[in-house]
Amino acid sequence: MEAAQSTLPAGRGRHWLSGVITTLDELGTTVLLTFETLAWCARPPFRLAQLVIAMEFIGVQSIFIVALTGTFSGMVLALQMVHSFKQFQAEGLIGGVVALSLTREISPVFTGLMVTARAGSAWAAELGNMRVTEQIDALTTMGVSPVQYLLAPRLAASVVMVPLLCVVYTCVGMLGAWLVAVQWLHVDPGVFIARAKQYAFPKDFFMGEIKACVFGFLISAISCRQGYFASGGARGVGMATTRAVVQSAVSILIANYILAAMLTRD
Repeated sequence: MEAAQSTLPAGRGRHWLSGVITTLDELGTTVLLTFETLAWCARPPFRLAQLVIAMEFIGVQSIFIVALTGTFSGMVLALQMVHSFKQFQAEGLIGGVVALSLTREISPVFTGLMVTARAGSAWAAELGNMRVTEQIDALTTMGVSPVQYLLAPRLAASVVMVPLLCVVYTCVGMLGAWLVAVQWLHVDPGVFIARAKQYAFPKDFFMGEIKACVFGFLISAISCRQGYFASGGARGVGMATTRAVVQSAVSILIANYILAAMLTRD
C-alpha cells in the first residue's frame, strides 16, 4: 500500500513532464517550419499559380460564410443595444458603439474563427492526406521543396486575404446593424450614421486590420504545421485537423488580448 502511494506522485510528475516536453516540441517545430516558410516566401521561383489558388480558396470561397456571420452579428448587436440604451435615453450612441465594436474586436476575431473553421481545417486535412499518402515525399524526390510549393503560398494568401475578409465583415455588420436599428426599431438614421463617423476613427479600422493580419498568419502557420507533420493514416489526419482548429482558435483569442493591450495604449 505504501509503495503504491509513493509511486503515484512520481507517475503524475512524469506524465506532467511528458506533456510539457510534447508541447514545447510542437511549439518549436511550428516556429522552425514557419521561419522556413517565410524564408521561401522571399526566394524565387515564386509559385504565383499556387498563390492565386490559395487566395481564391481562403478569400473568395469564404466570402459567403463571413458575410452571413457578419450580417447577423451586426443585427444582434444592434438589437441588444437598442433595448439596453433605451433605459438611458441614449439610442443615438448605437451607431458609434456598433462601429467601434465591429472594427476593433468583433470583425477580426469572428473572421479569424470562421476562416479557421472553413479554410484552416481544410488545409490541415489536405496536407495531412498528402503526407500519409507520400505525395509530399514525392515532391522532395522530384527536387521540389514542399515548403515552397505547398506552405509559402498558403501563408502569403492567408495574410493578404483575412484582412480583406475582415473589411467585408465590418461592412455587412454595419449594414445589418443599420437595418435593425433604423428600419425595424426606428432609430434616427442621420444620428446613427453621424455617431458612427464621430466615434470610429481610422486608427480603429487599422487596429482591426492589424489583428486580422496576425490572425491570418497564425491560422496558416498552425494549420499547415499540423497537416505537414501528420502521421498515422486517416485517424492521424483527423486528429491533426482537430488540433489545427483548436490551436488556431485559442491562439486567435490569446493574440487578440495581447494586440488589444498593445494597440490601445495612450
